[in-house]
Amino acid sequence: MISQWQLRAAFAARLSEMYGREVPAYNTLVDVSREVNEDTLRAQGADAERLGSISRVTAERHGAIRVGTPAELRDVARVFGALGMRPVGFYDLREAAASAVPVVSTAFRPVDPQELARNPFRVFTSLLTPADPRFFDADLRSRLETFLAGRELFPPELLVLADRAEAEHELPEADAGRFLRLAVQAFELSAEPIDRAWYEELERVSAVAADIGGVRSTHINHLTPRVLDIDELYRRMTGRGIEMIDAIQGPPGWKGPDLLLRQTSFRALAEPRALRLADGSVTRGALRVRFGEVEARGIALTPAGRALYDRLLTLVDDESARRPTADRTEVARALWTAHVPATEHELGAQGLAYFTYHAAPDRPRNGTRPPATLGELTSRGWVRAEPVVYEDFLPRSAAGIFQSNLSGEGSRNTEREGAAYDSEWLSGAVEREVLDPYALYAHQRRLSIAQVGRELGLDLDGTHH
Repeated sequence: MISQWQLRAAFAARLSEMYGREVPAYNTLVDVSREVNEDTLRAQGADAERLGSISRVTAERHGAIRVGTPAELRDVARVFGALGMRPVGFYDLREAAASAVPVVSTAFRPVDPQELARNPFRVFTSLLTPADPRFFDADLRSRLETFLAGRELFPPELLVLADRAEAEHELPEADAGRFLRLAVQAFELSAEPIDRAWYEELERVSAVAADIGGVRSTHINHLTPRVLDIDELYRRMTGRGIEMIDAIQGPPGWKGPDLLLRQTSFRALAEPRALRLADGSVTRGALRVRFGEVEARGIALTPAGRALYDRLLTLVDDESARRPTADRTEVARALWTAHVPATEHELGAQGLAYFTYHAAPDRPRNGTRPPATLGELTSRGWVRAEPVVYEDFLPRSAAGIFQSNLSGEGSRNTEREGAAYDSEWLSGAVEREVLDPYALYAHQRRLSIAQVGRELGLDLDGTHH
């Protein structure tokens, strides 16, 4: 029998192999990531593995896909449910981007720490919003919804196998092989000709809308390895002559602990596609939609930490607008250094980041009573604090990457009121609860504190001091 985590690991590996064949520059990205990780491990030793073992980091991938309807999203949830992946977080990219990105998104991922340690594969999944009148007028919306309703992204056999894997948490080997083959095929780039006039009509609204609603299938949009030093990776990729987007998205590189998520990518490449013209003839053309993203993961921030991050982003925007010639990265680094605690201990003490707590194996055994608060236990060496890795995404960074890989801005009618989508709406659409990332991190923290309390015979309430 093949268990869910083995299915997940095999799917991530096969998808990676398929994507490397389709987008060879992705293989370069993976190779350079591996080199940077090995060099970082050599230079930093155990510190390099503070946020996950090197084997986890090397195997780690996140993918991105885009679908058109709630029914398609429900099918996606079934396929990923087979792999032990649940929808976590709600991201509204419509509000996060300056150009037109008419999607709302969630990420499918494992939620149990053991499952994440085995294989943390996650897929950022975006859903088109045809009901938003800022992007689609009534006529285009109606034609788009008709087009989407007439396609089938996932064969029924795949969905039957997926439901079985989810219900039974495993599949017999032969069925597992069949499931993996069908699942990978569902995300391959189709050779079927694209109706050029229809694609271009959607592209005038948004290149993302055309990529979703202008074709009869879906495809993996990018696949992202994880790297320990993203600044070094950016330098090396550029050194190899690969055109990178202008900046690294997310927090700046600085002297303190890595926080949240930093991402960058190489620019979307022109890929040959068959295009059908109005007279029915087929011509060769090229579309730019797929790019190679890479990420560096940091510590998960609490709601208070996240509010600080968002406030600093606004300050960086304001300062950059005031001083247009200033280097934006330098502006961010200076603000960061001034406002963010520079040590893990301080981040924990101020309630800005999530940690799990573990009774130290070498704690005093001479009969002294342990102190009664978590803060003292940590500072006096009774308890070790381990940072919790940020497993999720940042809407502004995701939108920034989508945007920097688009050829045009698209169009948005700002006179119109946008359609309301939120986490609750998405839970209804996907027919599964969209989980709150903060609740997952807080739960991990609480469990670890309860365990420390049991081991040390203390009643700890979970507040730091």
